[in-house]
Amino acid sequence: MSILIGNESKVIVQGITGRDGSFHTQQMLSYGTKIVAGVTPSKGGSEIFGVPIYDSMEEAVRETQADVSVIFVPPKFAADAIIEAADSGIKIIVCITEGIPVNQMVRVSKYLSLKEDVRLIGPNCPGLISPGKCKVGIMPAQIFMEGDVGIVSRSGTLTYEVVYNITKAGLGESTCIGIGGDQIVGTKFIDVLSLFKDDPQTEKIVIIGEIGGDEEERSADYIRANLRNKKVVAFIAGRNAPPEKRMGHAGAVILQGKGTAETKIKAFEEAGVKVASKPSDIPGLLK
Repeated sequence: MSILIGNESKVIVQGITGRDGSFHTQQMLSYGTKIVAGVTPSKGGSEIFGVPIYDSMEEAVRETQADVSVIFVPPKFAADAIIEAADSGIKIIVCITEGIPVNQMVRVSKYLSLKEDVRLIGPNCPGLISPGKCKVGIMPAQIFMEGDVGIVSRSGTLTYEVVYNITKAGLGESTCIGIGGDQIVGTKFIDVLSLFKDDPQTEKIVIIGEIGGDEEERSADYIRANLRNKKVVAFIAGRNAPPEKRMGHAGAVILQGKGTAETKIKAFEEAGVKVASKPSDIPGLLK
């Protein structure tokens, strides 16, 4: 099994004719992902890589019965693209776009809270992959191998380093999800941990966190109460970051002493989670 996506997922690419959308559509198709449609306003009736293009999400979902969308549109249009996907009946929305204004994401978050069974992953995320089944997003498929390690991360490129080491050690992954590093994201650590909890394929879990916010501390509380039957390992990026300065992601900033690497590491260790000092240590801790 896997979580959220699998062999039967039907995917629509929003912004399929753009540079990033077209490139990653090819990559996803090559992996075996079932991309059933693309959406670009004014391009309806054409096709790319054999994938039909529609002018709107409503039309694309009606014609294909898709249940997943992935968004590759510019920041100023991305919030509306998320809302359009939700209104069309899509259940899993993956937003790769970086740089969406915070006030627009506040609007999106409030709107999605009124929708039942709609999950947003991202924005500013690499997407997700269930090795051997389906890839939605921009993760490099060649470093993944099917296995029993579930991975959830706030960082994209750091995820790839961790996955490379896990695969190299012969462990493999069940599902890997990048939730994004912005201040406002649709899916949080605990949301993914609760899915891994009920997934029989996932026997081990890796959490890749970073400074800023309190999501890691909340996750530690959840793990202590609910995940005693699965091995959990964590890594926290940004141990040497200066306070009051944003490091990379919009959410990666220490404010008034909160959200430090030390507080997150302490919370995990108190929950019985082993914390790696560097990414290459993770496979050894999992074993």
